[in-house]
Amino acid sequence: MDFIHDANPSRVIFAAGARMKTGAELDRLGAARLMIVATPTQAALAAEFALLIGDRAGIVYPGAQPHTPTNVTEAALTAVSSVKADGLLAIGGGTAIGLSKAIALRTDLPQLIVPTTFSGSEMTPMLLETERGVMAMRRDARILPETVIFDPELVSALPPAVAGPSAMNAIANAIEALCAQNVDPLTALMAEEAIRTLAAALSRVVADAPENGAAWSETLYGSWLAGASIASTGMATHHKICDVLVGTFDLNHADVHCAMLPHTSAFHRRETPGARRRVARALGGEDGPTLLYDLALRVANHHSLKAMGLTRPALEKAADLALRDSYDRQGQTTREDILAMLLAAFEGARPARGADYG
Repeated sequence: MDFIHDANPSRVIFAAGARMKTGAELDRLGAARLMIVATPTQAALAAEFALLIGDRAGIVYPGAQPHTPTNVTEAALTAVSSVKADGLLAIGGGTAIGLSKAIALRTDLPQLIVPTTFSGSEMTPMLLETERGVMAMRRDARILPETVIFDPELVSALPPAVAGPSAMNAIANAIEALCAQNVDPLTALMAEEAIRTLAAALSRVVADAPENGAAWSETLYGSWLAGASIASTGMATHHKICDVLVGTFDLNHADVHCAMLPHTSAFHRRETPGARRRVARALGGEDGPTLLYDLALRVANHHSLKAMGLTRPALEKAADLALRDSYDRQGQTTREDILAMLLAAFEGARPARGADYG
């Protein structure tokens, strides 16, 4: 048996009410003057954290924007300097986390991240930035946060229209980790457990929100496992296609994952039969792509790229861009493969059982 396991060293605290430990964790990091990063919609929650940490709050900065534009990062760096911040506290989902990571990459300031969605971005040393309309992936140890606090109480108020697609995004992280050529035994176990946990809890979250506290906790736990899994392997074809669609056509990130995942999974039937069996087992059936499609039907806001407003010619452009600077390090995915997956997601039909694309 030959493998390399790349363990990322973030400290993880997981508990209901764990946000109350924020001050103690900042003390542990030696951070005394924080920039609190959030989006405009999370400004009130960021203000609550400012009260929670008291004099450690140097500035509340609710200026994070989707896709981490570099001009937004430059403005945030000015704010960091103005208050002489010695640490970052990010509150929110992938957008707030992205800005915190971008600042940390340029300053090497310590980060404490408190996720409020299931994106998994908090666990990865990867950053997707946009400069002059072009998105680029960066991987660097400085991007990884020092501490992550998972508090299920902070996600239990998510509306089903946000929670469902966000959890599907987490499942996509785990599946892509399983399908990676560099997946190791521990990462594979984590990824399979993430899929099983997320699939089992997701329907309860959407149906019972916000009353079912156990389901919210299990979903957040699954998203942690999924994020840690893909942090070990890196991203590949599925994420590249989704990132292109989101960045080029200004689509919702989690909604795109919902539409694409059954069809990118069908493509992986051919490439990774071992992962195919693990995914199906975790979902409790025999055919992963069709089970994912059924799950998406229950929780997604849109079930096809066509329903999101894309046109057939847009798929050709997306296929070209996805092939450029591909996350597929082995270079095995062709433009024809990508276009076939896009076309399937555009129509939104159920994947044929046992069939693949490409």
